[in-house]
Amino acid sequence: MKKIFVFLALFTLLLAGCGANETTKSEGDTASEEKSKKIALILPEKIGVNPFFQQMDEGAKKAAEEFGFEFKTIESTDITAIEENLRVSVAEGYDLIITSSFESEDALKKVAGENPDQQFAIIDTTVDLPNVRSVNFREHEAAYLLGATAGLSTKTNTVGMVAAVDIPLLKKWTVAFEEGLKSTNPDAQYLVNYVGSFDDPAKAKELALLQFSKGADFIAGAAAVGDLGVFEAAKEEGFYTAGQDIDRTELDPEHIVLSQLKGTDAVAYETIKAFAEGTYEAGVVAYGLKENGVGLTYVTHDSSTPLNDFVGQEAIDQVKVIKDDIVSGKLEIKNPLEN
Repeated sequence: MKKIFVFLALFTLLLAGCGANETTKSEGDTASEEKSKKIALILPEKIGVNPFFQQMDEGAKKAAEEFGFEFKTIESTDITAIEENLRVSVAEGYDLIITSSFESEDALKKVAGENPDQQFAIIDTTVDLPNVRSVNFREHEAAYLLGATAGLSTKTNTVGMVAAVDIPLLKKWTVAFEEGLKSTNPDAQYLVNYVGSFDDPAKAKELALLQFSKGADFIAGAAAVGDLGVFEAAKEEGFYTAGQDIDRTELDPEHIVLSQLKGTDAVAYETIKAFAEGTYEAGVVAYGLKENGVGLTYVTHDSSTPLNDFVGQEAIDQVKVIKDDIVSGKLEIKNPLEN
């Protein structure tokens, strides 16, 4: 009888031990599965050329770390490498593959179309496929604010913009900027010239000097890497300018007096956050002033650089009212691509 009692006691303990092990294993497996999810960010160029992509990388890394994802950034040596990088990421089992910009459109259409069960996202353009989340910006809202500020700041009543290429997408900058300019200064003359590429500072500088010779005292850069040429011209000739995407005023506070901002770090973060929280869906999402996806230094975001007297606080205060009207819906800035 005693032997039977001991056996039953041991058997009960054994069952209890097995049950505890199974519970622990189940919880561990769940955590392991969550942590094992992998996200890849495929950039169309090397980090360090354009701050647009560097910001994106920083935001994605922050989200991946916060939500416990394995994360890898893949830098493409050139446009032809994007498709291969997408295919390798699919083959390596990444759960979400993010890429960016119009350079990646064709490659993503092909690879996403061939892999309908794979989840993709693309930032700053649209790919209309059922397994792609297209993350866009309402840049025209920020460009309108930049133009409105230029209209209030110019002393010569001549304002210019040096843009990258004459394509429909760039109208979100060129057209909206002009609309903002005319809203605060109907008599201002607007000059716009196109570089013909996104990476030609020498040509951009040449065009900025041309606009300066025509009387422009404020010339906005919207030429990606070409903006560096506009900045150089402004420093040499003493006119004023604005940067794009990140706060560029710190480079030359005497001449770079504003920056049109684009939160690529924020949207990369929000994309991964949605994936982590189970709210991720394919389709088009857009971030504007209301969502802090775009903005303007001193108006929507503080700057470590003191406000230049060329602009002045009075102009900033007036543009803040315009910004509030856009956010509230009182003032609608139409997307030039939808007109």
